[in-house]
Amino acid sequence: MGVVTTTSAPKAPKQDRSRATRQRLLAAAVACLAEHGWAGSTVSVVAERAGVSRGAAQHHFPTREDLFTAAVEYVAEERSQALRALPVQDRASVVAALVALYTGPLFRAALHLWVAASNEEQLRPRVTELEARVGRETHRIAVELLGADESRPGVRETVQGLLDMARGLGLANLLTDDTARRERVVAQWAALLDDVLG
Repeated sequence: MGVVTTTSAPKAPKQDRSRATRQRLLAAAVACLAEHGWAGSTVSVVAERAGVSRGAAQHHFPTREDLFTAAVEYVAEERSQALRALPVQDRASVVAALVALYTGPLFRAALHLWVAASNEEQLRPRVTELEARVGRETHRIAVELLGADESRPGVRETVQGLLDMARGLGLANLLTDDTARRERVVAQWAALLDDVLG
């Protein structure tokens, strides 16, 4: 009687599986925040959406605050990388890309996190620090993409005004589809930037 051998596909290294689980949890957390807000986004809901146990979720993120701040930071970094990878384009395309940051699920998730932080003392310092870091990075990327010389008077404020305007357009888009008006505003801001930045 011969020996029966079985072959199976090699398992992914434990570290790779752990990284994949973490990324699924982060993506699920952002989606839950964007769809259900802070009140409807619990660790259990995120774990179920990610297809992992609550215990696995808590292994990676011991607290709810850890999970959601890491999720917003993770997706913000992904967006920053995508922005940095944009080929040099005309200013209208750059303005449109920056505005797009504030009209998608990441902005909606971040907004829910900000609102929760305004009411929860434990969450506020973490979200404030995260927002400051993400804001500085977005500003830096905008300066690079626009070819802006911030040593010239008014240029820094103009770039910051663009980002503040983009955030406002994101807020306007939360309740209704604001695409048509947004396109006109983007075109106007691009023209203004050409005048200011030269």
